[in-house]
Amino acid sequence: MQNALLAAVLASLICGIIGSFVVVNRLVFLAGGIAHAAYGGIGLAFFFGIPYIYGTIGVSLVAALIMTTVAITAKNRADTFIGVLWAVGMAMGVILLDLTPGYHTDLMSYLFGSILAVPSTDLWWMFGLGVVTVALTVFFYRDILAISYDAEFAKLRGVPVNLLYFVFIALVAVSIVFIIRVVGLILVIALLTIPPYIAEQYARSLMAMMFFSVILSLVFNITGLWVSYQWDLTSGATIIMVAATGFFISLGISRIIALIRKNASDDPGVFRG
Repeated sequence: MQNALLAAVLASLICGIIGSFVVVNRLVFLAGGIAHAAYGGIGLAFFFGIPYIYGTIGVSLVAALIMTTVAITAKNRADTFIGVLWAVGMAMGVILLDLTPGYHTDLMSYLFGSILAVPSTDLWWMFGLGVVTVALTVFFYRDILAISYDAEFAKLRGVPVNLLYFVFIALVAVSIVFIIRVVGLILVIALLTIPPYIAEQYARSLMAMMFFSVILSLVFNITGLWVSYQWDLTSGATIIMVAATGFFISLGISRIIALIRKNASDDPGVFRG
């Protein structure tokens, strides 16, 4: 349980920052492609008998490099290439696992997550990734801001747009590998996108969005972990259902606020100070 709580905190930090970059730059489909291609890395690791971290990070980074290159050089065909790599990664993982002798009892934890089974070694990896993510975000914050909202203007300012895209997409790939342990391969995109999306509705800056997203991720992770413990449910799926509940509540609140503002603007008797 101590490892699970630490994993929840570290995953929240990583998801809040990296997820904000993904949401603001409309990279959700690309992140989804990387996540599913990562399954090929899991199959590769099992087939060669190496730690899953190395195989999954390697395949994820290669997939991220190819997808980002295509997204930059051929934007009109990027979704097709991402879809192909998505399918190839999954297929390669399945075939390699079929060719690997023996039954892999912990395979389901990679698909649906098992935060209670996160080992101490993964916590150190996540801690290191969290430090790198925070450091790069603080150092390149102004450049990230420029890239996220006006890439062409950023290029005119001399910002190395393509290089920074590659760096942060690589961070997305590595983040996905470690978050797989928390919520699983199938659900990882939800944790990367739901908290940042909610935070974006109420934040006035990218930094505020990242901060609120980290807090929301932490609330969803801890609440989901507690609910799964109380009701003996799968932790990863429970965390995502808690996050989804927060998502729909946020949509409802936003809708109510929009209706109130619309009615107020239509009422000529409302004082507009």
